[in-house]
Amino acid sequence: MTRANAQPVFRFAPSPNGLLHLGHAYSAILNYQMAQACGGRFLLRIEDIDTARCRPEFEQAIYEDLAWLGLAWEEPVLRQSEHFSDYAAALDQLAAQKLLYSCFCTRGDISNAVGVTPGWPRDPDEAPLYPGTCKSLPDAERRQKCDAGQHPAQRIDMEKAIQCLCGPLTWRECNGSGEETQIAARPELWGDAVLSRKDIMASYHIAVVVDDARAGVTTVVRGKDLFMATALHRLLQDVLNLPEPAYYHHDLVLDAMGHKLSKSRSATSLRALRQDGLSVADVYNRLGLMPREALSRL
Repeated sequence: MTRANAQPVFRFAPSPNGLLHLGHAYSAILNYQMAQACGGRFLLRIEDIDTARCRPEFEQAIYEDLAWLGLAWEEPVLRQSEHFSDYAAALDQLAAQKLLYSCFCTRGDISNAVGVTPGWPRDPDEAPLYPGTCKSLPDAERRQKCDAGQHPAQRIDMEKAIQCLCGPLTWRECNGSGEETQIAARPELWGDAVLSRKDIMASYHIAVVVDDARAGVTTVVRGKDLFMATALHRLLQDVLNLPEPAYYHHDLVLDAMGHKLSKSRSATSLRALRQDGLSVADVYNRLGLMPREALSRL
Protein backbone atom coordinates (compact mmCIF):
# COMPACT_ATOMS: atom_id res chain seq x y z
CA MET A 1 0.00 0.00 0.00
CA THR A 2 1.35 3.42 -0.97
CA ARG A 3 0.20 6.95 -0.18
CA ALA A 4 -1.21 9.02 -3.02
CA ASN A 5 -0.74 12.80 -3.15
CA ALA A 6 0.52 12.92 0.44
CA GLN A 7 2.56 15.84 1.75
CA PRO A 8 6.17 14.59 1.95
CA VAL A 9 7.18 13.59 5.47
CA PHE A 10 10.78 12.95 6.53
CA ARG A 11 12.15 11.89 9.89
CA PHE A 12 15.43 11.69 11.78
CA ALA A 13 15.38 8.97 14.44
CA PRO A 14 18.40 8.85 16.78
CA SER A 15 18.76 6.68 19.87
CA PRO A 16 19.69 8.49 23.11
CA ASN A 17 22.34 5.94 24.09
CA GLY A 18 25.31 8.19 23.36
CA LEU A 19 26.29 11.52 21.84
CA LEU A 20 25.66 12.33 18.17
CA HIS A 21 28.62 12.38 15.76
CA LEU A 22 29.19 13.62 12.22
CA GLY A 23 27.44 10.59 10.72
CA HIS A 24 24.26 11.49 12.60
CA ALA A 25 24.66 15.13 11.56
CA TYR A 26 24.89 14.15 7.88
CA SER A 27 21.68 12.09 8.02
CA ALA A 28 19.77 14.70 10.03
CA ILE A 29 20.78 17.55 7.73
CA LEU A 30 19.91 15.56 4.58
CA ASN A 31 16.46 14.75 5.94
CA TYR A 32 15.88 18.36 6.93
CA GLN A 33 17.09 19.84 3.64
CA MET A 34 15.12 17.36 1.53
CA ALA A 35 11.99 18.20 3.50
CA GLN A 36 12.64 21.92 3.04
CA ALA A 37 13.25 21.51 -0.70
CA CYS A 38 9.87 19.86 -1.37
CA GLY A 39 7.73 21.71 1.15
CA GLY A 40 7.54 18.66 3.35
CA ARG A 41 7.51 18.03 7.08
CA PHE A 42 10.55 17.15 9.22
CA LEU A 43 9.93 14.97 12.27
CA LEU A 44 12.24 14.02 15.11
CA ARG A 45 11.75 10.59 16.65
CA ILE A 46 13.61 9.49 19.78
CA GLU A 47 14.22 5.75 19.52
CA ASP A 48 14.30 5.00 23.23
CA ILE A 49 12.75 1.55 23.22
CA ASP A 50 15.89 0.14 24.89
CA THR A 51 15.20 1.72 28.27
CA ALA A 52 18.26 0.09 29.86
CA ARG A 53 20.73 1.93 27.59
CA CYS A 54 18.92 5.19 26.83
CA ARG A 55 19.58 8.13 29.14
CA PRO A 56 17.89 11.54 29.49
CA GLU A 57 21.18 13.45 29.26
CA PHE A 58 21.82 11.97 25.83
CA GLU A 59 18.32 12.89 24.72
CA GLN A 60 18.88 16.48 25.82
CA ALA A 61 22.18 16.51 23.95
CA ILE A 62 20.36 15.44 20.76
CA TYR A 63 18.11 18.50 20.97
CA GLU A 64 21.06 20.80 21.63
CA ASP A 65 23.19 19.39 18.80
CA LEU A 66 20.41 19.53 16.20
CA ALA A 67 19.48 23.08 17.18
CA TRP A 68 23.16 24.06 16.94
CA LEU A 69 23.18 22.68 13.38
CA GLY A 70 20.28 25.01 12.56
CA LEU A 71 17.59 22.34 12.30
CA ALA A 72 14.00 22.75 13.45
CA TRP A 73 11.46 19.97 13.87
CA GLU A 74 7.79 19.59 14.55
CA GLU A 75 6.56 19.36 18.11
CA PRO A 76 5.84 17.23 19.96
CA VAL A 77 8.90 15.05 19.49
CA LEU A 78 7.95 11.44 18.77
CA ARG A 79 9.09 8.84 21.31
CA GLN A 80 9.18 5.06 20.90
CA SER A 81 8.74 4.51 24.63
CA GLU A 82 5.21 5.92 24.38
CA HIS A 83 4.09 3.33 21.82
CA PHE A 84 4.78 -0.12 23.27
CA SER A 85 1.10 -0.94 22.81
CA ASP A 86 1.39 -0.25 19.07
CA TYR A 87 4.27 -2.71 18.73
CA ALA A 88 2.35 -5.28 20.76
CA ALA A 89 -0.65 -4.87 18.46
CA ALA A 90 1.53 -5.42 15.37
CA LEU A 91 3.04 -8.55 16.92
CA ASP A 92 -0.43 -9.79 17.81
CA GLN A 93 -1.45 -9.25 14.19
CA LEU A 94 1.47 -11.36 12.98
CA ALA A 95 0.71 -14.02 15.57
CA ALA A 96 -2.92 -14.16 14.39
CA GLN A 97 -1.57 -14.89 10.91
CA LYS A 98 0.59 -17.66 12.44
CA LEU A 99 3.73 -15.88 11.29
CA LEU A 100 5.45 -15.82 14.70
CA TYR A 101 6.90 -18.52 16.92
CA SER A 102 8.58 -18.46 20.32
CA CYS A 103 12.34 -19.01 20.47
CA PHE A 104 14.22 -19.82 23.67
CA CYS A 105 17.67 -20.08 22.09
CA THR A 106 20.54 -17.88 23.20
CA ARG A 107 23.27 -16.68 20.86
CA GLY A 108 25.46 -19.37 22.38
CA ASP A 109 22.88 -22.02 21.58
CA ILE A 110 22.76 -20.87 17.95
CA SER A 111 26.54 -20.74 17.69
CA ASN A 112 26.85 -24.25 19.10
CA ALA A 113 24.14 -25.54 16.76
CA VAL A 114 25.72 -24.22 13.56
CA GLY A 115 29.38 -23.98 14.54
CA VAL A 116 30.21 -27.46 13.30
CA THR A 117 28.54 -26.90 9.93
CA PRO A 118 31.01 -25.63 7.29
CA GLY A 119 29.78 -22.68 5.27
CA TRP A 120 26.65 -22.09 7.36
CA PRO A 121 24.80 -19.12 5.79
CA ARG A 122 24.81 -15.73 7.46
CA ASP A 123 22.38 -12.83 7.32
CA PRO A 124 23.32 -9.39 5.91
CA ASP A 125 24.58 -8.37 9.38
CA GLU A 126 26.94 -11.38 9.31
CA ALA A 127 25.09 -13.24 12.07
CA PRO A 128 24.55 -16.98 11.45
CA LEU A 129 21.07 -17.71 10.16
CA TYR A 130 18.84 -19.23 12.79
CA PRO A 131 18.67 -23.01 12.28
CA GLY A 132 15.01 -23.27 13.31
CA THR A 133 15.64 -25.12 16.56
CA CYS A 134 12.46 -23.89 18.24
CA LYS A 135 10.23 -23.72 15.18
CA SER A 136 8.81 -27.22 15.65
CA LEU A 137 8.91 -27.18 19.45
CA PRO A 138 5.72 -28.83 20.82
CA ASP A 139 3.30 -26.43 22.50
CA ALA A 140 3.52 -28.40 25.75
CA GLU A 141 7.28 -27.93 25.85
CA ARG A 142 6.90 -24.20 25.12
CA ARG A 143 4.49 -23.85 28.05
CA GLN A 144 6.83 -25.82 30.27
CA LYS A 145 9.75 -23.52 29.47
CA CYS A 146 7.61 -20.43 30.12
CA ASP A 147 6.34 -21.89 33.40
CA ALA A 148 9.97 -22.45 34.38
CA GLY A 149 10.63 -18.72 33.99
CA GLN A 150 12.25 -18.73 30.55
CA HIS A 151 11.32 -15.65 28.52
CA PRO A 152 11.25 -16.35 24.77
CA ALA A 153 11.98 -14.12 21.86
CA GLN A 154 9.51 -14.03 18.96
CA ARG A 155 10.77 -14.88 15.48
CA ILE A 156 9.05 -14.41 12.16
CA ASP A 157 8.48 -17.58 10.16
CA MET A 158 10.08 -16.26 7.00
CA GLU A 159 8.89 -19.09 4.76
CA LYS A 160 5.25 -18.59 5.77
CA ALA A 161 5.52 -14.80 5.53
CA ILE A 162 6.85 -14.93 1.98
CA GLN A 163 3.99 -17.24 1.05
CA CYS A 164 1.59 -14.48 2.18
CA LEU A 165 2.93 -12.03 -0.40
CA CYS A 166 0.72 -11.27 -3.38
CA GLY A 167 3.62 -10.97 -5.80
CA PRO A 168 7.29 -9.95 -6.13
CA LEU A 169 8.42 -7.70 -3.28
CA THR A 170 10.24 -4.49 -4.19
CA TRP A 171 10.98 -1.06 -2.80
CA ARG A 172 11.35 2.38 -4.34
CA GLU A 173 14.95 3.58 -3.98
CA CYS A 174 15.53 7.30 -4.61
CA ASN A 175 18.74 9.07 -5.51
CA GLY A 176 19.79 12.58 -4.59
CA SER A 177 17.90 13.98 -7.58
CA GLY A 178 14.60 12.40 -6.60
CA GLU A 179 14.65 9.74 -9.32
CA GLU A 180 13.34 6.33 -8.26
CA THR A 181 14.47 2.80 -9.06
CA GLN A 182 12.60 -0.38 -8.18
CA ILE A 183 14.80 -2.66 -6.07
CA ALA A 184 14.00 -6.36 -5.75
CA ALA A 185 13.67 -7.19 -2.04
CA ARG A 186 15.07 -10.45 -0.69
CA PRO A 187 13.83 -10.77 2.89
CA GLU A 188 14.72 -14.48 2.90
CA LEU A 189 18.35 -13.44 3.37
CA TRP A 190 17.43 -12.54 6.97
CA GLY A 191 15.97 -15.95 7.79
CA ASP A 192 13.64 -16.17 10.79
CA ALA A 193 14.53 -12.75 12.20
CA VAL A 194 13.79 -11.78 15.81
CA LEU A 195 10.90 -9.31 16.06
CA SER A 196 10.49 -9.36 19.84
CA ARG A 197 13.55 -9.80 22.02
CA LYS A 198 13.73 -11.48 25.40
CA ASP A 199 14.73 -8.22 27.10
CA ILE A 200 12.86 -5.74 24.86
CA MET A 201 9.35 -6.38 23.64
CA ALA A 202 9.98 -5.13 20.10
CA SER A 203 13.01 -5.29 17.84
CA TYR A 204 14.24 -2.38 15.75
CA HIS A 205 12.70 -3.94 12.64
CA ILE A 206 9.11 -4.13 13.89
CA ALA A 207 9.32 -0.81 15.72
CA VAL A 208 10.61 1.19 12.77
CA VAL A 209 7.92 0.07 10.32
CA VAL A 210 5.17 0.72 12.87
CA ASP A 211 6.65 4.11 13.79
CA ASP A 212 6.99 5.26 10.18
CA ALA A 213 3.45 4.20 9.31
CA ARG A 214 1.94 5.88 12.37
CA ALA A 215 3.77 9.16 11.63
CA GLY A 216 2.90 9.09 7.92
CA VAL A 217 6.55 9.07 6.82
CA THR A 218 6.69 9.11 3.01
CA THR A 219 10.49 9.07 2.49
CA VAL A 220 12.96 7.22 4.70
CA VAL A 221 16.40 8.80 4.40
CA ARG A 222 19.09 6.78 6.18
CA GLY A 223 22.58 5.34 5.74
CA LYS A 224 23.63 2.62 3.33
CA ASP A 225 24.34 0.36 6.30
CA LEU A 226 20.55 -0.18 6.48
CA PHE A 227 20.10 -0.83 2.75
CA MET A 228 19.71 -4.60 3.16
CA ALA A 229 17.35 -4.22 6.15
CA THR A 230 14.85 -2.57 3.81
CA ALA A 231 13.90 -5.98 2.39
CA LEU A 232 12.79 -7.15 5.84
CA HIS A 233 10.99 -3.87 6.47
CA ARG A 234 9.11 -4.13 3.18
CA LEU A 235 8.04 -7.66 4.06
CA LEU A 236 6.66 -6.47 7.41
CA GLN A 237 4.88 -3.53 5.78
CA ASP A 238 3.26 -5.90 3.32
CA VAL A 239 2.03 -8.53 5.79
CA LEU A 240 0.88 -5.82 8.24
CA ASN A 241 -0.84 -3.85 5.45
CA LEU A 242 1.18 -0.71 6.23
CA PRO A 243 1.96 2.09 3.75
CA GLU A 244 5.12 1.77 1.67
CA PRO A 245 7.46 4.77 1.87
CA ALA A 246 10.20 5.54 -0.62
CA TYR A 247 13.80 5.06 0.54
CA TYR A 248 17.04 6.95 0.04
CA HIS A 249 20.16 5.28 1.45
CA HIS A 250 22.92 7.86 1.60
CA ASP A 251 26.68 7.40 1.75
CA LEU A 252 28.23 6.86 5.16
CA VAL A 253 30.65 9.20 6.90
CA LEU A 254 33.87 7.25 7.43
CA ASP A 255 36.81 7.62 9.80
CA ALA A 256 40.48 7.69 8.82
CA MET A 257 40.56 3.87 8.74
CA GLY A 258 37.60 3.67 6.37
CA HIS A 259 35.14 2.50 9.06
CA LYS A 260 31.74 4.11 9.41
CA LEU A 261 31.48 6.49 12.34
CA SER A 262 29.73 4.83 15.28
CA LYS A 263 29.21 5.26 18.98
CA SER A 264 30.68 1.80 19.58
CA ARG A 265 33.97 2.95 18.01
CA SER A 266 33.93 6.12 20.12
CA ALA A 267 33.55 8.46 17.16
CA THR A 268 34.24 12.08 18.07
CA SER A 269 30.96 13.65 19.12
CA LEU A 270 29.45 16.86 17.80
CA ARG A 271 29.67 18.25 21.31
CA ALA A 272 33.43 17.61 21.39
CA LEU A 273 33.88 19.18 17.96
CA ARG A 274 31.94 22.23 19.12
CA GLN A 275 34.08 22.49 22.25
CA ASP A 276 37.20 22.27 20.08
CA GLY A 277 36.07 25.39 18.25
CA LEU A 278 34.46 24.01 15.10
CA SER A 279 31.69 26.21 13.78
CA VAL A 280 28.47 25.02 12.16
CA ALA A 281 29.92 26.12 8.80
CA ASP A 282 32.97 23.93 9.46
CA VAL A 283 30.73 20.92 10.09
CA TYR A 284 28.73 21.50 6.89
CA ASN A 285 31.99 21.90 4.98
CA ARG A 286 33.37 18.63 6.32
CA LEU A 287 30.20 16.86 5.29
CA GLY A 288 30.13 18.45 1.84
CA LEU A 289 26.76 20.06 2.54
CA MET A 290 25.53 23.61 2.16
CA PRO A 291 24.08 25.47 5.14
CA ARG A 292 20.45 26.52 4.94
CA GLU A 293 21.41 30.16 4.44
CA ALA A 294 23.46 29.29 1.35
CA LEU A 295 20.71 27.10 -0.08
CA SER A 296 18.20 29.93 0.24
CA ARG A 297 20.38 32.10 -2.03
CA LEU A 298 20.47 29.57 -4.89
